[in-house]
Amino acid sequence: MRNVLGALLFILISIHPVAAKEELPALKIQQLSDGVYLHTSFQVYEGFGLVDSNGLVVLVGKDAYLVDTPWSAEDTEKLLDWITARGFTVKGSISTHFHVDRAAGIEFLNSKSIPTYASTLTNQLLKASAKPQAVNEFDSDNYWLVEDQIQIFYPGGGHSQDNVVVWLADQQILFGGCLIRPQETESLGNTGDAVISEWSHSVANVQSKYGDAKIVVPGHGKIGDASMLEHTRRITAAAVPPRGSRQPNSKALED
Repeated sequence: MRNVLGALLFILISIHPVAAKEELPALKIQQLSDGVYLHTSFQVYEGFGLVDSNGLVVLVGKDAYLVDTPWSAEDTEKLLDWITARGFTVKGSISTHFHVDRAAGIEFLNSKSIPTYASTLTNQLLKASAKPQAVNEFDSDNYWLVEDQIQIFYPGGGHSQDNVVVWLADQQILFGGCLIRPQETESLGNTGDAVISEWSHSVANVQSKYGDAKIVVPGHGKIGDASMLEHTRRITAAAVPPRGSRQPNSKALED
């Protein structure tokens, strides 16, 4: 009897190997504007379930620039294949903060000698987390990855202490990354490394600089317009705990 049960168990595992690890949705790529594409990758994140993660491909002539890598090296390779198949050359990648949903592809890009960029603070946090670092770094609050076209701005702490946003001047598109929360949620998402006391002020800095954005892309969730900035400022201001009290536990906040 024991042998029969063992054989049945082996058959069930062989037929349903995904029981231990659910298959993730495929990498999605869609056009947002002339020369700008949204890439969305997926991971199962503890405490949040299946989560999407947004990034951009920005074309400048025949050159392509990544704003954040996909959530895995495998999807980063697929994205590069998609770009090169269309006759473009990847000239650089910027990671908007040190979390894996922004920087998982850095090691792969480095292995392909593709220039990777991050702020000095992001590289420090990647190093402290024992993660691969970008080859190129900058310490300015305003940095042009491509002059007059792709600008990186550090508004202050928020989702993380190092989060930056990216402005596409020609298209009037703002990539807010995880600093900006989508309209469909009232929560702050993962606050494990958040600077909640600064978050709303940092968003106000983004509003004053890029408040006329036509399209705003959050790190997670649906794209929208500049009203997403005020939405984020409101919910982050409301989350600041009274003086002397403890900040809310990140595990209690749902994405």
